[in-house]
Amino acid sequence: MNREKKVQRKLITETNPSSPIAEQFKTLRAAIHFSSAEREYTSILVTSPEPESGKSTVSANLAICYAKQGKKTLLIDADMRKPTSHLTFGIPYNIGLSDMLTDSRTELRDVSHQTDIENLTVLTSGTMAPNPNELLASKKMEELIKKFAEQFDQIIIDTPPILASSDALVLTPYVEGVIIILRSEKTLKERAKTAVMQLQNTQVPIIGTVLNHVKNNANNYYYYQ
Repeated sequence: MNREKKVQRKLITETNPSSPIAEQFKTLRAAIHFSSAEREYTSILVTSPEPESGKSTVSANLAICYAKQGKKTLLIDADMRKPTSHLTFGIPYNIGLSDMLTDSRTELRDVSHQTDIENLTVLTSGTMAPNPNELLASKKMEELIKKFAEQFDQIIIDTPPILASSDALVLTPYVEGVIIILRSEKTLKERAKTAVMQLQNTQVPIIGTVLNHVKNNANNYYYYQ
């Protein structure tokens, strides 16, 4: 599959906004909005128990949904171990989040990318760091999230799988809610329970779960639910 087709498949809310899958992402955004009458989840961490669950695809499409709603949206690729946002959006990733965390002189405008999608900015993972967990758990990261919240209406943070590293867990104090991505017929029940328990220990609100790659036998689409 060539790059153009891969992008079309991954960013389906942009390339085919009327498709059934794109509608599922819009439903997800609406569900988040109505999940709590008491608060607005303006900073959301997206993770999964294990790799290849589709968390980065969900993060990107959810960010697009918010942007298309008119919200100024920032998508942060905080997966410094296996970053993908640069591939999805076709942008450089050699400078980004890690550079902001290691150099106080680096500003968001210097390293972020305004996409062709109105209202959507992407901050890639940046220079590969030997100590991603320490960087993400730092006071500087907390300060950046607070600063970003002043500049954007919505922040989506794509993080590594919980059972692969503790990177996602150290970020939970800085966000308002978490979404867990499970892959149909792949994510084991015990792994899912372990991931949920670890998140519950952080006391961050779990907004909900997304069951990804649910095959509809009628038309062979994969739905995000």
